[in-house]
Amino acid sequence: MKSKVVLFGAGIFIGLALVLGGWGIYKVGYQFHGSVINPPVRAADFSLIDQNGTSYRLSDQRGKTVLLFFGYTHCPDECPGTLAQFKQIKQQIGGKAKDVEFVMITVDPTRDTREQLHNYVPGFDPAFIGLTGSPADLEQVWKSYGVYVSPAPADSQGNYEVGHNTRIYLIDKQGDWRITYPYGMESSQIAEDLDHLLN
Repeated sequence: MKSKVVLFGAGIFIGLALVLGGWGIYKVGYQFHGSVINPPVRAADFSLIDQNGTSYRLSDQRGKTVLLFFGYTHCPDECPGTLAQFKQIKQQIGGKAKDVEFVMITVDPTRDTREQLHNYVPGFDPAFIGLTGSPADLEQVWKSYGVYVSPAPADSQGNYEVGHNTRIYLIDKQGDWRITYPYGMESSQIAEDLDHLLN
C-alpha cells in the first residue's frame, strides 16, 4: 500500500513537472536570431525599378516576407557573399521560398543600371530582385533604413568601391520590420527564423 502511495505521489510530481516545463517553453516561445526589432515597426515604403524595368513598391509585397540588403554589382566581397547566402537560405527553406522575396537595393546607381542588374543578380538566382532608381529616390530609401553610402575616389581606370552597411533586413508579410542580421550570420539561423515566420 505504501509503495502505491509513493508511486502515485511520484506520478503526480512528474506530471506537474511536465506541465510546468511545457508552460515554461510556451512562455519563452521562439527565440529569433540577429537583432530583433521589438516591438516591430512598419518598414518604410519605397518605389524603385527592378532589373526588368518593372516598378517595385514595398507595400505591394504584403503577404510575402522580404529579405533585403543594400549592395552593388561591382562589390568585391560582401555583396556577392550575401547573394550567395540568399541562395543557400532559399535552398534551406525549400518550398516555402515561394513566399519570400530576396532583394538587393543598389548603393551605386551610377553603374548599377537596370541592364547591369539584369546581367548580375539573376546569375545567383533568376527569382532574385535587384533594385535601382534615381539618386534622389535611392537616397531617401538609404536614409529611411539608416544606410550610409560612401564612394571611394576612383582609380586611373575609373574603378571605385562604395562603403556601405552590410546588414540584412527582414520584413514580415504584414510589412513590419522584424529583424536585422549582421554580415556573416549563419544561413541556417536566418532560414530558421524565416521558417518560423512563414509558419
